[in-house]
Amino acid sequence: MDERTEKVIAEVEALAESLLKSEGITLIDVEYRRERHGWILRLIMDKDGGVTLEDCTDISHQLGDILDVKVGFLGPYHMEVSSPGLDRALTKPKHFNQFQGRPVVIRTHWPVEGKKDFKGVLSGFSDGVVMLAAGNQTLGIAYENIVKARLDY
Repeated sequence: MDERTEKVIAEVEALAESLLKSEGITLIDVEYRRERHGWILRLIMDKDGGVTLEDCTDISHQLGDILDVKVGFLGPYHMEVSSPGLDRALTKPKHFNQFQGRPVVIRTHWPVEGKKDFKGVLSGFSDGVVMLAAGNQTLGIAYENIVKARLDY
């Protein structure tokens, strides 16, 4: 990720956190990436009882107005606001603690005990290591080795 992308994500996260908190909504993730039709700013959010289409629309309008005023270096972009869904991605260390005890699917960059794909139950996260109960064993997978992790439904 380049410096500009990191700066945009940090700025959007700060502004979105404040707005969402005032609405009783939790920010899950922010993505900012170049895709086929230009720059996409993706906000993933959640709240007790789930996020509605109305929530997504309201936050999209409010945050769009805030970004237009506060973030001058953003340039042209398309914003998508959505819920994380049932198979929510686990993209930050705090997510691995938040969903401890839940079934997950994890893919790694490099093999761990000869494998790159894992299914199991999250059993903890500390010191940069995700603990996964898979079958009769518990594996430690370095957070930096994880390519993709999702809740498994």
